[in-house]
Amino acid sequence: MASSERSTIMPALRYRDSAAAVEWLCRAFGFEKRLVVPGPEGAVAHAELTLGAGMVMVGSGHDGDAYGRLVRSPLDTGGLATGGLYVVVDDVDAHHDRALAAGAEIVLPLRNQDYGGRDYTCRDPEGHVWTFGTYDPWRAAD
Repeated sequence: MASSERSTIMPALRYRDSAAAVEWLCRAFGFEKRLVVPGPEGAVAHAELTLGAGMVMVGSGHDGDAYGRLVRSPLDTGGLATGGLYVVVDDVDAHHDRALAAGAEIVLPLRNQDYGGRDYTCRDPEGHVWTFGTYDPWRAAD
């Protein structure tokens, strides 16, 4: 059984400009670099970014391998994301202001949810959809 002290699911996102994405995600959303593996021509072959007990993996979008042919940046799909990410934060209002100041496109404003918690939804510079909120489904189940 996996440890309950860290996430056992890590979304993997592809970006056209992965180096810029890593820097932006840290600046706008508060992620911290755990590992960044350089790729060719200034790209990022693989990055691990953490926030609390969670992690996302980031890499350059390309057709050079089997996985790269399966996953795209929303910039390559006409702006459509096929999924979104939800991240629990303690102070969603401050997080919203930080993301907005860094240029995140707020697509759903700060709001209180009927099921508990407060959240907002935004797009990063390449169109991935992120929701940040105070609702923690693990705590709600306890």
